[in-house]
Amino acid sequence: MTPSERPTSMYSPAAKPSDYESFPYARRGADFPAVELADPSSRRSRFAGPLDQDGAQRVDRLLAENVVISFHDHPQLLPVDMSDTTAFLRSRHEFTAFSELRRSGLTAVFDNWFGVIGGTRRSGWKWDDLVMTLGLRLADLAHQDGVVAARSVQDILDAKRNGHIAFVMGTESAGMIENELDRVDVLYGLGIRQMGLVYSESNTLGSGQKEQRDGGLTAFGRQAVRRMNALGVLVDVSHASDRTCLDAIALSSKPVAITHAGARSVWPIPRMKPDEVLKACAERGGVLGIEAAPHTTVSHDHRAQSIESVMDHFTYAVDLMGIEHVAFGPDTLYGDHAGFQKAISDVVGASAVFDSGDLRPEPVTHVDGLENPTENFRNITGWLVEHGYSDSDITAVLGGNILRLLNEVWR
Repeated sequence: MTPSERPTSMYSPAAKPSDYESFPYARRGADFPAVELADPSSRRSRFAGPLDQDGAQRVDRLLAENVVISFHDHPQLLPVDMSDTTAFLRSRHEFTAFSELRRSGLTAVFDNWFGVIGGTRRSGWKWDDLVMTLGLRLADLAHQDGVVAARSVQDILDAKRNGHIAFVMGTESAGMIENELDRVDVLYGLGIRQMGLVYSESNTLGSGQKEQRDGGLTAFGRQAVRRMNALGVLVDVSHASDRTCLDAIALSSKPVAITHAGARSVWPIPRMKPDEVLKACAERGGVLGIEAAPHTTVSHDHRAQSIESVMDHFTYAVDLMGIEHVAFGPDTLYGDHAGFQKAISDVVGASAVFDSGDLRPEPVTHVDGLENPTENFRNITGWLVEHGYSDSDITAVLGGNILRLLNEVWR
């Protein structure tokens, strides 16, 4: 399908506000272009690693030969006009740039949608919202050639062999199960293979990162972790409070993931994880995915967030946890991510999710070098090559560490 033949995207300048309500959603699996990629003049990221021809060829080889996994991304398109954010969230319909993803070098992406962030309700999505959106998402994937919903490690390996993209269905919060433990089983049956326990605000499972008082994992949360272990659902504590993280790591019979975060010792805000949590995660066999959403993984050496500040978190985590426990969960999307953060804060009061606390990083319109899922892993691989990492270490952080973790948790 050529760009001129593709349907108008919500992230297309031609889209109108009414498109969010009137789009023919029955056309499942449609391939929507991201304008910053379809139109190079709209691309904001100007990062280009200083690799010579040999280095560039090595990057191509590493991406071609290895299973490459994003531990956390949102491969959806945002509206061009951020004033349309409420309508976008309320619609519960997501448009994906499948062609752009195929150029990313990714084998698999952990796909966590925006269901935890208001839109349909100021208090966040409920059970019906989650199940409805999951069904819609799976219908889209089923109607797109070369795309699979991965429910096992073998599905990911098969996707690599067949040149397909595997989507791992997950959710950033388990709050939608409320106090009904069997809903974990229902979600597993529907294809969910990774669940965040808490998204910022406390729920029935535990405390979130924005709470002033950290109550840790609740009694129901302990039941939920045990049920996830028994079923083979990866427990994720990315947005949980410090005590909830430590409680879950200690309780879980399987390694626990931090799919998208950074090191608080590098940038001391609640969104980042303290050394105690990072070391506990590694000691129990878990893996940290390094975050790259705007205004998160900043560093004192690079206060205007870019690939360099993100990699400051990477190098610190490798020194602290060991390279076998570090991967990448960039948490990016197609569109104006920084504008989306502001729109969400204005519309649904989610400012604490993106709050930098008392620190004031230099504001950025995008994270240069890590703006969207298409460019992330090519630039990450280039950075690793340029900084002298071995093929085996690069293979590990691009996806090998996550595969090892999934083999322990999912089987």
